[in-house]
Amino acid sequence: MSIFNSESSVALTMEVKAILIAGGHGSRLYPFTHYTQKTMLPLHHRPVIDYALGTIRRAGIKDITIVSNRFIGQIAAHLGQGLEGERIHYVIEEEPRGVDHALNLARPYNEGSRTLVYFSDNITTIEFKETVEAFTTAQQPPGCVLIAREEANPQAFGVAVLDDEGQVTDIVEKPQNPPSNLAIGGIYVFDETFWDILDAAVEEHGDSFSISDINRAYIQRGQAKLITSGDESWVDCGTPDSLLQASIMAKEGKLNPEPYRKKE
Repeated sequence: MSIFNSESSVALTMEVKAILIAGGHGSRLYPFTHYTQKTMLPLHHRPVIDYALGTIRRAGIKDITIVSNRFIGQIAAHLGQGLEGERIHYVIEEEPRGVDHALNLARPYNEGSRTLVYFSDNITTIEFKETVEAFTTAQQPPGCVLIAREEANPQAFGVAVLDDEGQVTDIVEKPQNPPSNLAIGGIYVFDETFWDILDAAVEEHGDSFSISDINRAYIQRGQAKLITSGDESWVDCGTPDSLLQASIMAKEGKLNPEPYRKKE
């Protein structure tokens, strides 16, 4: 939190951390995920997780919690303690019990912080450095940032409801008749009020809870900013076809697994 103390003339900042959710059964990628963690499947010459972590690292985030299933040891063997100056926390999800359960497993390392929540299937060329810097220095809780992309068939996602001025007013989860073609899902940046909102949403919605309930609460408060991917790429690597698509993009140099930006 960026606070200026007039007596000491010291500017304070609030660190933004990251939660990388890589749990679940990975059933859309059977039979491969019977034997390996889905984020360890290859995108050309690097595993999926390297591309997700590349996005997180280029945003300047140094504290990363990885939540994964029984194959989390494969991830830990690959990443080790991380890069110099990083803190990586490995948390096992013994049974997939929903998004709220996975998030709460990461809670001890992230409560009270501003957090980038990243679902590992999502590989993107969108950069978050400016957003993370703005969250780091914001004097008041800055709300949340939601990332949206145009989808020909958005019925499988949380879908943005827009007003006449193009501002997001609601999110409808997996609608049969989508109110727009803007799918929201996979990568979010939340302020420190996130955990209280999560608790309230789980209490209200119970087993039907989805992360859209959290996003909707921020929207109702007028504290949600929507960023559309535009010309940037965004691929959900959760199916064999999309994994192949992302692999081709990686081979063509369109995706970056490195902790720094490519030279223009």
